[in-house]
Amino acid sequence: MGCWHSKTTHLSPEDPTLLPDPEKPDPVNGDEVDQECQVPAFKEYGLNELRKATNGFSSAHIVSESGEKAPNVVYKGKLENNQLVAVKRFSRQSWPDAQQFVAEATGVGKVRHNRLVNLIGCCAEGDERLLVAEYMPNDTLSKHLFHWDKQPLPWEMRVRVADHVARALDHCNMENRKIYHDLNAYRILFDEDGDPRLSSFGLMKNSRDGKSYSTNLAYTPPEFLRTGRVIPESVIYSYGTVLLDLLSGKHIPPSHALDLIRGKNVLVLMDSSLEGQYANDDATKLVELASKCLHSEARERPDTKFLLTAVAPLQKLKEVASDVLMGLPKNTVVLPTMLSPLGKACARMDLTAAHDILLKTGYKDEEGAENELSFQEWTQQVQDMLNTKKFGDIAFRDKDFKSAIEYYSKLVVMMSVPSATVFARRAFSYLMNEQAELALRDAMQAQVCIPEWPTAFYLQALALSKLGMETDAQDMLNDGAAFEVKRTNSWRG
Repeated sequence: MGCWHSKTTHLSPEDPTLLPDPEKPDPVNGDEVDQECQVPAFKEYGLNELRKATNGFSSAHIVSESGEKAPNVVYKGKLENNQLVAVKRFSRQSWPDAQQFVAEATGVGKVRHNRLVNLIGCCAEGDERLLVAEYMPNDTLSKHLFHWDKQPLPWEMRVRVADHVARALDHCNMENRKIYHDLNAYRILFDEDGDPRLSSFGLMKNSRDGKSYSTNLAYTPPEFLRTGRVIPESVIYSYGTVLLDLLSGKHIPPSHALDLIRGKNVLVLMDSSLEGQYANDDATKLVELASKCLHSEARERPDTKFLLTAVAPLQKLKEVASDVLMGLPKNTVVLPTMLSPLGKACARMDLTAAHDILLKTGYKDEEGAENELSFQEWTQQVQDMLNTKKFGDIAFRDKDFKSAIEYYSKLVVMMSVPSATVFARRAFSYLMNEQAELALRDAMQAQVCIPEWPTAFYLQALALSKLGMETDAQDMLNDGAAFEVKRTNSWRG
């Protein structure tokens, strides 16, 4: 299939500074894309693995939901290797052909780029159709443009968004993925460094017959109104609407924006919160680019190469990191300097190692707890308690965590003095049964029994991490390590 060229393709900027910096590797031109984009290999995931990662597709893990036209939900998930992911779950009527879905997802998964939120896997079991992508922790462009809390998105960051999205689209074109569905401010997300990326979900066909239809576009390209289909030039039109969002800080109908542009009322179009942040010439150039993208005739719109040459020179603060421009807190994870083997196992979410350590440690951290029952009056009640504890410990040893929970729950009711180790073991059993909230509660109970017990803090860290509360989990690891140090120093003293 031949490549379509816009009438503006031959236009080259007169100023050489309008071209991308030749000294910097440019992934758009094929410079070491694979080395710059370290992404796990695409794979097919099992449904149970993704169900576990999202805590049973819990509503608490939902990060976005679409409208009625294309019902699907995106969840935040955590895989067994501790990697955070976004899991998109399609409605049951979508993609009835599982093989077609996997083939399409695999094709999208091959389109890798550091300006894309890369697709790393899929799942097609029964009626379920799921996509797995990298997780972006710093929200969408929509949030930063229209619903900001602390500060409006600065001009330089808006230009960076325009540039990064243009690079992502150009790379998709080079990979023969010329159709991008529903390009809008919700499809652009910010990674852990605050860099904007284009969601790979938009590269998937979004209909049962595999054709390209628009679903949730804020403003529909004129050709879609005529034919009901999306074409590559429609993506450029949608890019133009994103430019309007960036310029104005609000949703403006393209027709109204074009009237303002034709009337030379560019300043009326601009977001008032950007006053003093940009040169008028730069704003004018971006407005003119938006006007070209929004041309009513598809063939008159520029191509992605032209977008790059137009936007690249408008970036003036390339050396300033995105998180600095946006005022984002830098979440640098610093592991405590002293962690016991259990602490290290919990830090890396190694549940097998944690279980082995809890088994070997037994009840020795509880002073006299092991012998507590021996000194009580020998009654049938005491015998029942001993048997319940024994059966609970056997179940825990044999990794029958459901039975362990049942026995330990009975024991908690029977014992006159609460046991920190029983709470710890039941907490771990809850974790293994995907009941992180109950595990956190028991780990906190263990801390009540022994206030400075590192094990209690490490198990709380495990539960918090499972719940996606990474900052709190890190605090618990730090507290556990601090008590390790205190304990070691007291022994030496």
